[in-house]
Amino acid sequence: MRIMLDTNVLISAIVFKSKKMNEIIAAISDEHKIVLSSYVIEELKQVVSRKFKGKLLALDDFLTALPYEFVYTPDTMNTKLFEIRDEMDYPVLYTAIIEDVDILVTGDKDFAEVDVEKPEIITPTEFITKYVAE
Repeated sequence: MRIMLDTNVLISAIVFKSKKMNEIIAAISDEHKIVLSSYVIEELKQVVSRKFKGKLLALDDFLTALPYEFVYTPDTMNTKLFEIRDEMDYPVLYTAIIEDVDILVTGDKDFAEVDVEKPEIITPTEFITKYVAE
C-alpha cells in the first residue's frame, strides 16, 4: 500500500522522537511505501524552523535516510472535492486523493470529519491497531 504521512506524524517522529510514530514509520517502510507530498515537506520545514530550530539537522538527516515517494502538491486545486474545517489541511488530502494514496495517517482531528472514499484516513493509533503485526 501507498501510505501518506501528515506533518504532525513526522514532527512527532523527528522532534519528539515518539516511539509510536517511529514504529509506524518503520512498519510502513518495511511493508509498504511511504508517500510524502511537497506541501507536507515544506510545512514540516517551516514548523521545525519556526518552533524547533535546533532540530533542523535532525530533519535533514531524517528526510535523507527515509525511503519515500515524493509527490507534488499542485498550486492550483479543485476546491470542491471535499470540505474540511481548516483550509490549510486541504492540500494534504487533495494531494493524497489525486495521487491515489491508500491511507493517510494523521493526528489532526479535522480530517476525522471529512467524508472521502479514498484514502482511508486514520490516526497513528488506529494504524498500529489495524496494520502493524504484533
